[in-house]
Amino acid sequence: MPPERRGSVRRETKETQVAVEMNLDGSGQADIATGIGMLDHLLEQLPRHSLFDITIRASGDVERDPHHLIEDVGIGLGRALAEALGERRGIVRMGHAVVPLDEALTLVAVDLSGRGHATVELPFATERIGQLPTEMIAHHLLAFAVEGRFNLHVRLLTGTNDHHKAEAAFKALARALGDATRIDPRIGDVPSTKGTLRG
Repeated sequence: MPPERRGSVRRETKETQVAVEMNLDGSGQADIATGIGMLDHLLEQLPRHSLFDITIRASGDVERDPHHLIEDVGIGLGRALAEALGERRGIVRMGHAVVPLDEALTLVAVDLSGRGHATVELPFATERIGQLPTEMIAHHLLAFAVEGRFNLHVRLLTGTNDHHKAEAAFKALARALGDATRIDPRIGDVPSTKGTLRG
């Protein structure tokens, strides 16, 4: 029986307390509470559409500015993903998805290459969606990709409603990660001509 692919991370600073648990071979269970309703809503798309099990508990000084909390949740997610992937043996490695939500259509591509990078082309018309500053969505995704050591490209193809744009992006990210982390028994080893995905 293959070992469980799980990651567990705690991050505590003077500004935030974040705990993330992730099981890549789960059934899509979500238990997420950050104190920012729209962030919770977006993060709940990840387990739902990747079939990971994800638990997040986060708190911080969101009344002053939610910047640090949103960033640190991305850091925690990335570190949990990297831990769960281990040496990344047998994974498909790359995945992509194009997801619609009403008038919005978003493309996401990922490569679990061991190198963290994010290009996010996700323009918003408003400064906030609920309590979530829209400028922090790209920053959160960058933190996730850098700490998770994967390449991430997000591109809005069309859309006018900011809620729909953001939600389509997180659904597409979930689908892409679900595909990229899948084990293919034909691969067997690390899917790289270098022989490693450590960066």
